[in-house]
Amino acid sequence: MTNLEMRIGVDLGGTKIEALALDKTGRELVRHRVATPRDDYDATIAAIAGLVRRIEREMGQIGTVGAGIPGCISQVTGLVKNANSVWLNGKPLDRDLCHALEREVRVANDANCLAVSEATDGAATGKRLVFGVILGTGCGGGIAIDGHVHDGPNRIGGEWGHNPLPWARPEELPGPDCYCGKRGCLEKWISGTGVAWDYRKTTGREQTTREIMTAYEAGDSDAAATVNRFEDRLARGLAHVINMLDPDVLVFGGGLSKAAHLYRDLPAKVLQYVFGGEMATPILPAKYGDSSGVRGAAWLWPLK
Repeated sequence: MTNLEMRIGVDLGGTKIEALALDKTGRELVRHRVATPRDDYDATIAAIAGLVRRIEREMGQIGTVGAGIPGCISQVTGLVKNANSVWLNGKPLDRDLCHALEREVRVANDANCLAVSEATDGAATGKRLVFGVILGTGCGGGIAIDGHVHDGPNRIGGEWGHNPLPWARPEELPGPDCYCGKRGCLEKWISGTGVAWDYRKTTGREQTTREIMTAYEAGDSDAAATVNRFEDRLARGLAHVINMLDPDVLVFGGGLSKAAHLYRDLPAKVLQYVFGGEMATPILPAKYGDSSGVRGAAWLWPLK
């Protein structure tokens, strides 16, 4: 029998799988990670199950299990869709995990797990409507309402990265191709990949996103122009989110979320685009940083 005194969360990433256990107060008990068996679905299921069993052996008890994945479970087919870890698509991942672990396993999109984590005991504790933003290799979004995932009947709640770049300018049209089959998706502009692409397109030089951000902090003019375009595009996207959801707080995770200038610069930039000309929505970094997704997976079994 599972024990609500211990909650196990699993974060299935493209390069690593991380699992941890929390007690009922949110205190971390143990954490382990392994490399993701890329392009091998059966090995991925086995790796997740192995991490859970390892934690349970160490703790001497059976816990509840939640998993965050880079995609979602289709309500129509019961299979994974929209995963950029493409070997998961078309697979009954939740059912296979339930079978492997012989219990119910709750599965949610990794960005939704970020939102749940921060709403439960993170930067957005006590806030009713939380929009979680992942700014990393791609651009994800998740929604938590009263600490619970809101994903909707199509399981795509919060997927703002696959809307078009708002208020696109002539030089931004039609936009770069996206893996989803469309062109000009917001993700292609405001992700780490998008920042590097924009820098290369405008300067003709190859730089990593980290190098661009470092050059920006050092006062490099080309890097500054790239970062200013990035922040303006991010502000446009956030204004759409606020116009539609008006969340109580925006919480950022992912590699780009570590850039301190975002929290200084973005409120005024969003104000230029949001309907009504008022911007009272806090923009905060995730309290648990890169650990927020795996903690949110554990909190898919909420306290209440």
